[in-house]
Amino acid sequence: QVSVPTWAEMGSVKKDTVAHKPAPAPQGGNLDSMLVMLQSDLSRQGISTSTKGLCASCQKPIAGQVVTALGNTWHPEHFVCTHCQKEMGGSNFFEKDGAPYCERDYFQLFSPRCGLCNEPILDVSWPRSAGECSDAQCFHEKDGQQYCHQDFYELFSTRCQGCGQAILENYISALSALWHPECFVCRECYAPFLQGSFFEHGGRPFCETHYHKQRGSLCWGCEKPIAGRCITAMARKFHPEHFVCAFCLKQLNKGTFKEQNDKPYCHPCFLKLFG
Repeated sequence: QVSVPTWAEMGSVKKDTVAHKPAPAPQGGNLDSMLVMLQSDLSRQGISTSTKGLCASCQKPIAGQVVTALGNTWHPEHFVCTHCQKEMGGSNFFEKDGAPYCERDYFQLFSPRCGLCNEPILDVSWPRSAGECSDAQCFHEKDGQQYCHQDFYELFSTRCQGCGQAILENYISALSALWHPECFVCRECYAPFLQGSFFEHGGRPFCETHYHKQRGSLCWGCEKPIAGRCITAMARKFHPEHFVCAFCLKQLNKGTFKEQNDKPYCHPCFLKLFG
């Protein structure tokens, strides 16, 4: 026979039973706070646990993710730039007087400034001489003043006679000046001097054709340079064989032609066409 417990008996059983409930999660707490609370509960139940150290910022135990830097451990959200308070757990950082700084603030606060643009010089490990470095972050020094790479060359480098920009590497020396190789070309057609020879006029280099054009010594008939005898007529120059009647193409001599509409004609053709 099975006896059914009375209500009083059920109440006494309930009263004598002790239930272990987990501590309530902190309102608004983060993951580390919840893990610390769980660690406390496990310790009360005799389960051994260990922390990852105390956070150097808040001095509370670290039970979750940890950042190790500057000889200390930190909660990730507490390892921040001393100046802007930005989290730096996965970023490069710099140390100054034992405090961490993000890269941007470190250079803005502590790097020397360029003597021309006043921007921070990012690479200050040693001064560089002209031509030694092509990195825009290089540090150069002249007369006791520091300069960024770009402004150093802007102020002190030799200029190309062609484009006026700084010469940093290879150059051509010609006509008492220095040139970038790509700038030493004919100043009229910009063709390079593939054979290494050029013509000078007014202190500037030209190919043969445009040298003669500058000097007015191109044949009006064939547009080739005139190196020997020439005929000057109608304010132009011609090879003798290219000074011909515009109609019959017979070779003309100076003083034995007629001009019409800026063209030369022999006497018979002139009379036939315009007489």
